[in-house]
Amino acid sequence: MSMFDQFEAADVRALIETYPLAWVCAAGSDGIEASLLSLVGRYDKEGALVELIGHLMLGNPLYALLKRRPRATILFKGPDAYVSPEHAGKRDWAPTWNFAQVRIGADIAFGERFTQTSLNILIDAMEAGRPNPWTTAELGSRYHKMLEKIVGFRARVTSVSGRFKLGQDEQPEVLRTILESLPDAATIQWMQRFNNERLPEQPD
Repeated sequence: MSMFDQFEAADVRALIETYPLAWVCAAGSDGIEASLLSLVGRYDKEGALVELIGHLMLGNPLYALLKRRPRATILFKGPDAYVSPEHAGKRDWAPTWNFAQVRIGADIAFGERFTQTSLNILIDAMEAGRPNPWTTAELGSRYHKMLEKIVGFRARVTSVSGRFKLGQDEQPEVLRTILESLPDAATIQWMQRFNNERLPEQPD
C-alpha cells in the first residue's frame, strides 16, 4: 500500500466535517448520474464513519436512479495545491500536486418521514458556532412547501478508501521549505497533519 493511501478514521472525519460538499454518484443504463450534495457523517464509538445523512430534490435524476438501484459512490475532496520547484527551493525537483480525497461506497435508504430530520441534522452542523444560529422556523409557512420537494436519505457506508498525497515522501528539509513558501493555507494545514512527526525542529 502506498504511503498516500494510509490514513486514520479521524482523518476521514476531519475531511468530511471541513469539506461536507461531496459528489454522490450512481451508475445507470445511460451512464453515470452525479450531484453535489452536502452531507453529515455519523460515527461509531471507535470514530469510524458508518453513515452519511443528506437530502436531495425529488426532481433530481439521481433520485429516480437511486430508487431503482440504491447504491452510490460518494466522493469527498479536501484541499489541493500545485507545488512548484520554487516552493521546494530546488530546481532539480519535479513539480507535483498535493491533495486529499476520500471515496465511500454506500447503500442508500430514502425516507419521507426522515426528510425533516435530515434537514435539521445538516442545519445544526452548518450553523454550529454562529452567534445567532438560523433555524427552519424562520421560514414560516414556506418551510413545509419546500419539504414537499425534497427527500431525506441515509447512506450506509459499505467501504472507505482515501488518498492523502501531502508530502509524506519529501525529505524533511524540502518539506519544511514547501510549508514555508506554499501560499495555500488549507493544504499546508493538512500537510502538517500528515507529517507532524517528520518535520525537523526549528532552531532556537
